[in-house]
Amino acid sequence: MTIEQLQRKADAIRILSLEMIDRAGGGHIGGSLSAMDIMTALYFRIMKIDPEQPKMPDRDWFILSAGHKAAGYVPVLAERGYFSKELLNTFNQLDSPFGMHPDMHKIPGCEASTGSLGHGLPIAVGLALSLRLDGVASRVYCLMGDGENHEGTIWEAAMGASQFKLENLIGIVDYNKCSMDGPIDKVVSLEPFEDKWKAFGWRTIRIDGNDMSQVVEALERAACPDGRPAVIIADTLKGKGCREIEGDYHWHYGVLGEERLKKTVESLKGGCNG
Repeated sequence: MTIEQLQRKADAIRILSLEMIDRAGGGHIGGSLSAMDIMTALYFRIMKIDPEQPKMPDRDWFILSAGHKAAGYVPVLAERGYFSKELLNTFNQLDSPFGMHPDMHKIPGCEASTGSLGHGLPIAVGLALSLRLDGVASRVYCLMGDGENHEGTIWEAAMGASQFKLENLIGIVDYNKCSMDGPIDKVVSLEPFEDKWKAFGWRTIRIDGNDMSQVVEALERAACPDGRPAVIIADTLKGKGCREIEGDYHWHYGVLGEERLKKTVESLKGGCNG
């Protein structure tokens, strides 16, 4: 897909996500919207995958470490063809395969059950090392939230990845500056964020994570091996795509409601990304 096609696709999936959350009566809306451009670029341009063969041995792997962003992730998988979009109507309902966090045993294409923050990167490190030992030329992409970078397990895994020179591992931080408890810099500041990752031995790329051209260019650069794991620090906007909630940490979880949803859908369909 071209950059323009990817952007239109991301906005279309934002609509799927918002409508799904509205039907469910709530969901982790802010981070699902902020990370949408990243997930769309991965699934529709970057990763080597086949929805018809979700377990093909030489596929690339995606780990959603920030499992609460499942309300964005599940519509991406549906749009990519892993399962029918009609199933999204069951999100967070009794007997649905989709809860607020992803379950690898119920969702085709989902590689790990996540939700307890800080564990996705350790999983990704183990996968990347295993793939290298098996001689499989695939990459592992791990999408983290900024709030979960407060977790010590992230930095233990970062040390291990550097030690093992896992150049097939690409971390991405959805840096929307908001956690459930408030603005990141008011809770526990991560800055100087790039310097921290560099000190742990990672190649670091910083971008506007809601600019599709920058997202694609960064993912392509990160895939060029140089003996180190790579991390993309993607500055994003919480709730991207819905003007009334953008940048507001109170919208970590919520539901737009009929009128706000209608206005947002019209805006996104009109090519306005908020």
